[in-house]
Amino acid sequence: MSTQPQSNVEGAIVSERELTDFTTAVFRATGMPPHQALLQSEILVWANLRGIDSHGVLRIPAYVERIDAGDMIPGAEPKIVSERPATALIDAFGAPGPTATMAGVDMAIAKAKKHGAAWVVVRDLNHNGALGYYTQKIAAEGLLGMTTVCSPPNMAPFGAKAPGLHNSPISIGIPAGKRAPIILDMATSVAAGGKIYFAADKGLPIPKGWALDAKGDATTDPNQAKIWLPFEGPKGSGLAMMFECWSSLLATNPLCAPRIFGRIKPGESFRQNAMVAAIDVTAFCDLQDYTRNVDELIEGIKGLPRSGADEILVPGERESAVAAERAQAGILLPKGTIERIGVVAKRFRINPPWPL
Repeated sequence: MSTQPQSNVEGAIVSERELTDFTTAVFRATGMPPHQALLQSEILVWANLRGIDSHGVLRIPAYVERIDAGDMIPGAEPKIVSERPATALIDAFGAPGPTATMAGVDMAIAKAKKHGAAWVVVRDLNHNGALGYYTQKIAAEGLLGMTTVCSPPNMAPFGAKAPGLHNSPISIGIPAGKRAPIILDMATSVAAGGKIYFAADKGLPIPKGWALDAKGDATTDPNQAKIWLPFEGPKGSGLAMMFECWSSLLATNPLCAPRIFGRIKPGESFRQNAMVAAIDVTAFCDLQDYTRNVDELIEGIKGLPRSGADEILVPGERESAVAAERAQAGILLPKGTIERIGVVAKRFRINPPWPL
């Protein structure tokens, strides 16, 4: 896209390239080495490009705050703590989330190709962005991929009005043949926290049933929302509890119970634990047969009689369509987002691709 950045009453429209260059410059200014800054910006802009604005560049100010607080450590590199043929535990030592998660992804891919399957746990990392980025990487290798991540509690377990679990997201990637991979990416809360932040940036209320305020009362004000609610009650709550057990507890780095019992104060530290799994399709069947069957499943589902919908979409399809559109038309950032990012830009004396 060669057009100049545009401003309007809603915010600013920028190209993928301009937004990536700016975001990379910001993270370089925080002290991140080039490879970390580029990956960090790539993942944020990847989300914006696909319409997952909740996990896009609106996160920049929060990431800078975590660097200032010493939670995110630019230049920190993950190291293997323990390893077996199909498993590994990696300690991120506070590294930026994408750096640490990609270390887990690369290891899971290599182990799955050699041994048929892999399960890698990464502890003590920072926010890793949209999980679909990582499972798409795994699916591109002809593997089945799955990632989850757990953070300190921000969601009320079913029946509670105080945070006790994290709204741990999960992403699953499935390779296809002629069609794009199936990429499921979802939180265990009714809505991802980033969607609430994005509503605040746009000056819009959130639907009832998304969140509670600090006192545990229902709210539709995104600025008062402090506690997320699980999707489908016990289902989202149950999944979140399982994810804490198969990542944080395996990593010997519990995040929820120590805060429930007051051994760690809320907000004292924001570090995460992640899990990356990969399975080699050829350990079970021929890859071409498998992907052909995936294509057929997609075509069958999309061809079903519709119930009021213009089109039946499979996971990841909407995001791919938005990416194609935004690659041409640019990415719209709302006024609230550009104002908050503008503060960071002024601090580091970096000109954003929109008028300050």
